[in-house]
Amino acid sequence: MKDSEIIERIKRGDESALDFLYKKNYRMMVKMIMKNNGSEEEAKDVYQEALIVVWQKVLSEDFTLTSKLSTFLYSICQNLWRKELERKSRLSNEESDESEIFDIDKKERIEIINQCISDLGETCRKILTYYYFDKLSMNDIAEKLGFANADTAKTKKYKCKKELDKKIKSLYTASDFLD
Repeated sequence: MKDSEIIERIKRGDESALDFLYKKNYRMMVKMIMKNNGSEEEAKDVYQEALIVVWQKVLSEDFTLTSKLSTFLYSICQNLWRKELERKSRLSNEESDESEIFDIDKKERIEIINQCISDLGETCRKILTYYYFDKLSMNDIAEKLGFANADTAKTKKYKCKKELDKKIKSLYTASDFLD
């Protein structure tokens, strides 16, 4: 089918012309989008949108085809895909901005907790550091600090954790930690 025949059929509302156009150019359009960081699913969506645009343009009264129909369709696909990439880029930039803010908040919270831990006694500081930061077992902590057994270390850790919680709550409100 020639371009002029496809255009005439579209103007008459013949959807088989659109089906022909779809099948004829499908691989070329999908390859173009996939080469430009798109998935096949995204390519199908963009290609279908492009065909709708072609359909609407052909039906408009002032439509004149100045290139091959496949070239016209290709440029529409390129423009739609470029817009989609820009939209994705904006979304990922917004997400990275949010994660940077979250990282800053997290660092501040860790600094607050570290400051409060350093204000505790040496034994509590060591127990909490070994347990929460170094991920040592209660047996290892008991051995390092010379406690009788793991249960003694666990009891001491519980008391130190309560003391840390009390210190943090006396200096900061819950809203300092929650957004």
